[in-house]
Amino acid sequence: MSYDITGKLVAKMDTVQRTETFKTREFVIEKTEDINGRSITNYVKFQCVQDKTSLPDRYNLGDDVRVQFNIKGTKWNKNGTDNYITNLDAWRMEAVKLGGTPQDAPPPATYSDIPPAGDVVDDLPF
Repeated sequence: MSYDITGKLVAKMDTVQRTETFKTREFVIEKTEDINGRSITNYVKFQCVQDKTSLPDRYNLGDDVRVQFNIKGTKWNKNGTDNYITNLDAWRMEAVKLGGTPQDAPPPATYSDIPPAGDVVDDLPF
């Protein structure tokens, strides 16, 4: 299952080569919401892996972006104690216009785009 969130890009970390064949990179977006008249700001840190580590390169700090991501959880046992970690694995980023829509999204349809009923041609053979 994938999720998405829109916010302002506030940090981009360097790529880290974890092993000879595995690399990661983190970035953070700021998400501010008005909840019951109170402004709440959250900072959400994402991880990119392998070929996705270049995702943040196209954007500048302060840009509004939409991030699509998966939630990944890992469990491991160390010295008899179970440990857990959760990562937000980003797999797509896109710039967002001021109105909150992705820049490459088509404009929403309006009533003027729909032809009047008299102009519709029904050429279906059944």
